[in-house]
Amino acid sequence: MTSLDDLAQKVNSMTGEEMFTLVRKVESILRNERYLGKQGDLEIAQGLVRIPSSGDLIVVGDLHGDLDSLIGILSNSHAVEMADEGRGRILFLGDYGDRGEKSPEAYFVVLSLKSLFPASVILLRGNHEGPRDLQASPYDLPYQFRGRFHDLGRQISSEIEGLFETLHHAVILDEKYLFLHGGVPSLAQSLDEIAQANLTHPGTTHLEEILWSDPVDGMEGTAPSPRGAGRLFGEDVTGRVLNLTNVKTLIRGHEPCHDGFFVSHRGMILTIFSRKGPPYNNRHAAYLRIDASHPPVSADKLSRFMSLL
Repeated sequence: MTSLDDLAQKVNSMTGEEMFTLVRKVESILRNERYLGKQGDLEIAQGLVRIPSSGDLIVVGDLHGDLDSLIGILSNSHAVEMADEGRGRILFLGDYGDRGEKSPEAYFVVLSLKSLFPASVILLRGNHEGPRDLQASPYDLPYQFRGRFHDLGRQISSEIEGLFETLHHAVILDEKYLFLHGGVPSLAQSLDEIAQANLTHPGTTHLEEILWSDPVDGMEGTAPSPRGAGRLFGEDVTGRVLNLTNVKTLIRGHEPCHDGFFVSHRGMILTIFSRKGPPYNNRHAAYLRIDASHPPVSADKLSRFMSLL
C-alpha cells in the first residue's frame, strides 16, 4: 500500500530521471486506455470517459502548482486510501501546473496517483495543457521544469507536452453530471462530437471551447471571450448541451473563485478552484465529494458537499 506520506516525502527528493520516467509511464497508460476503450470499469471513447454510478468521486479543480493545497485535499478526503482500496475515484479537472512555483511537484504527485491507481484516477485536460495553437500566455511551465531539474528539465518539459495530447477532455456520469475544464462546446450536435473534439480540432471549435470558455449569468448565446480563446456562453447554451448529453449539472474548473467555488446559470453549473493564494488570491481551495450512486442534484445543492481548505 502506498500512503500519502510516502508521496509527500518522495516529491521532495525526486530526481529528473524519475520524473521523466513517470511522465513516459503515464503517457503510455493514457494511450493504452484510449486504444482499448476502457480502464477497469471506466469506459473511454477518444477524449470522453464514462464513470459508473458507484462509489465516491472526489473532484479537484485547478491546482496551478499549489502543492500544499493538493496534499491537503488528498489528506482531508482520504482519496489515496480510497483509490488504493478501490472504493471510489479521483477526478482532476486540469491545470495542474504553470503559474504556481511548485508546478513540477504537483505534476509528480498527480502523475504518481495515475501510475499507482490507473482505474481510480482520471486526468482531464485544462487550457494550461492545451494544444500548442491554444497555449496559455504567459506560460511558465518549461522554465519551472528547468529550474527544478536543470539540464534534464528541457527534456521533461518536451515529454510532458506529449502527455498533454493523451489527456481526456470530458467525463460523464450518465444521466447525472458532465465534467469539463472550461465550458460547453456551443456548436456540438452530439455526445460523439464532444468525445471526438481532440480529433476535429482545429477544424471545429469544440476543444477550444471545452478548454477555454466561461459561463456568464444573464446572457444568451455566445460572445467573444476576453481571454482571447474560447467563448462566453449563456444559460440557453448550457441548457441545450445538458439536454444533449442527458445530464442535470455541469461541473467545471478554469475560473478563480474567491471562496473556492461558485454556482452559476441558475444552478446548472458548479465551478471549482483548488488553488489558493497568489496569483489568483483565492481565500479557499475547494474540492467536491459526490456519491456516484445517488440521484443527480443541481449545482446549488451540490455545493453543500464542497470542502474548503
